[in-house]
Amino acid sequence: MTDRYAVFGNPVSHSRSPDIHHAFAAQRGEDLSYERIEAPLGGFAELVDAFFQAGGKGANVTVPFKEQAHDLCEILTERARQAGAVNTLWREQGKWHGDNTDGAGLVADLCDNQGWELQGRRILILGAGGAVRGVLGPLLARKPAALTIANRTVARAENLVTLFQNPHCPVAAVGLEELGGDFDVIINAISAGLQGEMPALPASLVHRDTVAYDMVYGRQPTPFMRWADAAGAAGVRDGLGMLVEQAAEAFQVWRGWRPDTGPVLQSLRIA
Repeated sequence: MTDRYAVFGNPVSHSRSPDIHHAFAAQRGEDLSYERIEAPLGGFAELVDAFFQAGGKGANVTVPFKEQAHDLCEILTERARQAGAVNTLWREQGKWHGDNTDGAGLVADLCDNQGWELQGRRILILGAGGAVRGVLGPLLARKPAALTIANRTVARAENLVTLFQNPHCPVAAVGLEELGGDFDVIINAISAGLQGEMPALPASLVHRDTVAYDMVYGRQPTPFMRWADAAGAAGVRDGLGMLVEQAAEAFQVWRGWRPDTGPVLQSLRIA
């Protein structure tokens, strides 16, 4: 019997996860099915429970259900607890288990695929939503020199600073309008960037060695990527590699081995 997996979201029709997980399985000739399931906004828990009752082996969870998935779980990994959100679900001995692979996926793409250094660097994160909370722990574990969270509503950024106080790295909050100075690594997590809207950012945030990363991806460079390029950033990347790397983390949780992400990422880029 084929092992069944799925990604739950709303909307979810755009998800590349089935392509990625089928490509991972093919590396060892393993047989699995992976489908997209669009859950109604008020019916996520019932639908995911039905999926597992029908023999589902594991599920990924995307927007807007990651917090609900977290609340469903009886056993959480440390990174899921830190994130306050779950993107990887499975059941063991009748209990819901949850993990969050987003931060590990981001760090793997930044450090392993792009070759960017995080230790000792000054990092700026734009945005203070759930996506940011999901990646702060793994980013801080790389021991940057300082990390600044900039958001339109400063109180949301300040809340994250309180949650992620770190003895080895100062974490600060600032309003987008008050942003000044320059940074070594700039990460955009403002989801509005996907729709072509970005706050006005001063080009002075970028120096000649700055690298810039957008956590979203699309067929064209995002507005943030175009801004960073125009400001003279040394490297500019989108979040497709993060998607593939977080998927590999989830695959390892479920299947016990980590796939080779390089060829999968390359084939997605070509497509």
